[in-house]
Amino acid sequence: MVTKEILGRDLTSKDVILIAATWPTPEQWMDSIIKAHPGIKVHYYNLNLEAIEVFMKGGSHVPDELFKDVTIYVTMQYLPPPEVAPKLEICHILSAGINHIEESEIYKNTDITITTSNGVHGPQIAEWVMGHVLAQTHRFRTLDKWQKEHVWGNKLGSFAGNPVRDLVQQKIGIFSYGSIGRQIGRVAHALGMEVHAYTAHPKTTPESREDHGYIVPGTGDAKGEFPTRWYSGLGRGSFHEFLKVGFDVIVLSVPLTDETLHLVGKEEFEVIKEAGTSPFFVNISRGAVVVTEDLERALREEGVLRGAALDVVDPEPLPKEHTLWDAPNVYISPHISGAGSNYFERCLEIVAMNLNLRAEGKRMINVVDRRRGY
Repeated sequence: MVTKEILGRDLTSKDVILIAATWPTPEQWMDSIIKAHPGIKVHYYNLNLEAIEVFMKGGSHVPDELFKDVTIYVTMQYLPPPEVAPKLEICHILSAGINHIEESEIYKNTDITITTSNGVHGPQIAEWVMGHVLAQTHRFRTLDKWQKEHVWGNKLGSFAGNPVRDLVQQKIGIFSYGSIGRQIGRVAHALGMEVHAYTAHPKTTPESREDHGYIVPGTGDAKGEFPTRWYSGLGRGSFHEFLKVGFDVIVLSVPLTDETLHLVGKEEFEVIKEAGTSPFFVNISRGAVVVTEDLERALREEGVLRGAALDVVDPEPLPKEHTLWDAPNVYISPHISGAGSNYFERCLEIVAMNLNLRAEGKRMINVVDRRRGY
């Protein structure tokens, strides 16, 4: 474990931070924090794969004695029993979703503040989404097949008779329009698409459409300017009205909650079919938001979906023998769309921002509302 602190008389902070992660020790970040907040102590506990395997089997992967004086804890998954960390005030989760910690005692039975890394994934996930949309639109799989076969196209050397339609003026429906959805909206808008945004609660004023969470500079939609239309609602009826618009691309980017569990199933695919546009379906939220059997049926049935890009599925990992692997026009990746070389750095930016806001007596960003589940 690496520990850094500055000792002296003019100490402004009594916080003790413990970071438990698999990335290399963030020396520069630790140095900047102890300089900005004299008196603060920062511990970095580097996890190895063996420790993670212990956690995945239900055990602790961080020694209990490390939590005794900790006030701020940064972790991907493990939350200690409350009695082990009596001084704990803030838990920062190194992911956007929190469904994997909802059964912990800290989440269920304490008022310890929980913050997330919501906002760090936008750029890389938006690239994954639009990359797959473009790959499907421009038939990259067919082009790859031609290349491997050393074939110069079909008889006419092109997609003659069925030309590629570019994305200009195509409609993309994004459910929902959080940090990831906003970056997808930004990129889609840049490609000339008509952006439609769905949110749980109405966004009827310019102020309500603003994003007050963490935003990677130069990305996102801070003012909510890109959508042509906004939709909202917590019930299936509202969601069905959204699906009836007739989108060319549908993107799911919602957290997994009681309301979104199995949100998209047989009935929803029937609404999509009736809309008549055979959209490309993208899921980068959580696999359980969609009923897998109904999705596969929709992919195999003519006139429902023209394809799908799935970074998340249910179950995960998808069993090798599962028939979804071979559904027509489907792209499947192992829940990696959010992974990127800047991931940990951006997560720590949020921690640093919140340390500053807290020191100034201001509200921190990315604070979890336990009632909503995100």
